[in-house]
Amino acid sequence: MEQLKGRIIYKGKGEGEALVTTQPISFYGGVDPETGIVIEKGHELEGQSVKCKILVFPQGKGSTVGSYTLYRMKKSGTAPAGMINKECETIIAVGAIISEIPCVDKIDISKFKTGEKIRIENGVVTKQ
Repeated sequence: MEQLKGRIIYKGKGEGEALVTTQPISFYGGVDPETGIVIEKGHELEGQSVKCKILVFPQGKGSTVGSYTLYRMKKSGTAPAGMINKECETIIAVGAIISEIPCVDKIDISKFKTGEKIRIENGVVTKQ
């Protein structure tokens, strides 16, 4: 069982299956908030759902509306169970905080593979 310590963006506990991408994600226009499915054309995760997953990605991109899209997803049950970033920027940080989604950054995301079971708890990421 490998443990990695990151910087806490929003504390708490989240666990689930990893969904990993090397590409930045825009929640506004890139993810359907009704389903949690990535709809951005040409994205590595296009057609896959972030719902209840531990979403592992380098950083967010796009409009600040992405923060509110994450909040909307949390309210409708389509949000990720947690997020791990290489470098969390403002859009994702605000989205994680207002949506109460556990989020950490300053983590080497190349250590993760889609399908692995992962737990985030107060800044510590455990691969199970």
